[in-house]
Amino acid sequence: MTAGESSHSSHENPGCATTVGVGWPCRGGGSHPPSPASAKAPRLAYKSGARGALPTAAARQRSTGSQGWEIKPQSQPGIPAETVEMRVAVVGAGVSGLTATKCCLEEGLEPTCFEQSRDIGGLWRYTEHIEAGRPSLYPSVISNTSKEMSAFSDFPYPEDFPVFLPHAQLLDYLRCYAERFGLREHIKFGTTVVSIQKRPDFATSGQWDVVTEVDGKQTSHVFDAVMVCSGNFSEPSLPLHCFPGIERFQGQYFHSQQYKHPDVFQGKRVLVVGMGNSGVDIAVEASRVAAKVTICTSRGAWVLSRVFDHGYPWDMVFNTRLMSLIRNSLPRPLSQGLINYRVNQWFNHENYGLQPEKSCLVREPVLNDDLPSYILTGRITIKPGVKEFKDSSVVFHNCPEEEPIDIIVFCTGYNVSFPFLEEAVIKVENKHASLYKYVFPTHLQRPTLAVLGLIKPLGAITPVTEMQARWVTRVFKGLCRLPPRSAMEKEVNEKKKNQVRRFGLSFDEVLKTDCLVYMDKLASFIGAKPSVLGLLCRDPWLALTIFFGPCTPYQYRLGGPGRWEGARQAILTQWDRTLKPTRTRVPAGSSSPCPSLLTVVGFLLLLAAVVFCFQ
Repeated sequence: MTAGESSHSSHENPGCATTVGVGWPCRGGGSHPPSPASAKAPRLAYKSGARGALPTAAARQRSTGSQGWEIKPQSQPGIPAETVEMRVAVVGAGVSGLTATKCCLEEGLEPTCFEQSRDIGGLWRYTEHIEAGRPSLYPSVISNTSKEMSAFSDFPYPEDFPVFLPHAQLLDYLRCYAERFGLREHIKFGTTVVSIQKRPDFATSGQWDVVTEVDGKQTSHVFDAVMVCSGNFSEPSLPLHCFPGIERFQGQYFHSQQYKHPDVFQGKRVLVVGMGNSGVDIAVEASRVAAKVTICTSRGAWVLSRVFDHGYPWDMVFNTRLMSLIRNSLPRPLSQGLINYRVNQWFNHENYGLQPEKSCLVREPVLNDDLPSYILTGRITIKPGVKEFKDSSVVFHNCPEEEPIDIIVFCTGYNVSFPFLEEAVIKVENKHASLYKYVFPTHLQRPTLAVLGLIKPLGAITPVTEMQARWVTRVFKGLCRLPPRSAMEKEVNEKKKNQVRRFGLSFDEVLKTDCLVYMDKLASFIGAKPSVLGLLCRDPWLALTIFFGPCTPYQYRLGGPGRWEGARQAILTQWDRTLKPTRTRVPAGSSSPCPSLLTVVGFLLLLAAVVFCFQ
């Protein structure tokens, strides 16, 4: 893993002058349109044709009836269809909070975003010290999803940014996003949300009493709706009762949230408990300075490299509409067999002690480029789950001998909690909150509270939370209708059962979902799901790119509310931006960067015809 030290301690936006394929106007270049000045719908009426900008309000209205798109606006009982300056409280200014604020502005709502820290960024804002109630990063963190798959749908990353981003550059992107759409003026920094409670007349008004605190002084507000964007990486889960003998252990142990630098492991024998992304990252870093590093896992895990087929990013190969259709259409045993075959192509997981305990279940993959070689060279050893700890050693299941250890790092995840909400509003059990589409509580009389980002998609989280926000704001306005309570509760319970069968009953597995299927479902609610068949008649090359190529977020801005005029160009140039930072030396006479689509276009057309015949 490449270290990505953050060099921006100031709260000002860094200089971001850059050239982008579709346009990424930001501070430093002096070419971006001025930030809008009001929170009403016209504030997003940027100059027509400005690349990387949203279209005018009139253009948005013209787009809602575009050919190949379905738009079914409906009134929500208890919420007026024409909402004037509906006040919305947004809790948190991380990825979810920023896009929630922007989506409120797009819909003519009046957002107020409360952020307890002094800057935006949430999880991606690195600090050397650990702040209470905030996520914590280690300096070397790099994104596990590629920039094209992780972008906001109307704001591509700069073409010269690396494909997988160090946290400092991802934070730069968020800062430029906030500046580009004038979001900072709607954020109250240094403000903690103390409580959110229904007002006495909630059954008719749907309003909330929100109490905030600044420098010890509390203030009460009334809001028409609430968007909870506080994330789920703030409260470490450290189930010490599950580890017999831990009270006798004489060495040092801590949760992965407290990890910053590998110096603490110098010359030590290290045990990493848990095999998620953080656990493997820490083990790899520790192995460079430690005397010995062991990872213990009771379930195993599939390990993928960020570098996938032909050197392309893993998610741009894995998350395509064609691959999703295959995964979800084949009989389950055949689909699982295909997945097992694909993940074992890099290396045989069984030979490395990593084969999942129940390979028939779909596990969230671990993204790490170094682990197999570190196992092969003896730097890291894989062991089964912990049976018990002793004074200075550990005993593993099915391993009678003791292993001496000095430091334990518990990579056991995080609890889901909403300390500012009453349990009657959102009840969390087993790290799972029963929410319709992972967003809306099913029992509220009025759908005026939503939770964003409480989901683990098998893909990038940024476009997912953005799509959630686009849907939520239209529900708030009464343009989209939720099903009856009984139907929502039935779906939540069924999904929980299905996820247990698919992923296995373990902690927060029920939060995991197929990214593309979920995004399409929410997009269909607001009329933004692309119709590949409709596009095939009007724009065949775009249709084929959408179906066979990576499902980048720009697809959801081709039509419907929030249509972006630059979406088509962003899709057709997505591989250019992907390869730009890596093709720094191009030999004379080299082939086209994307030869596959050009050479097999006839085959793709034939295959497309066959697929569409069976839809």
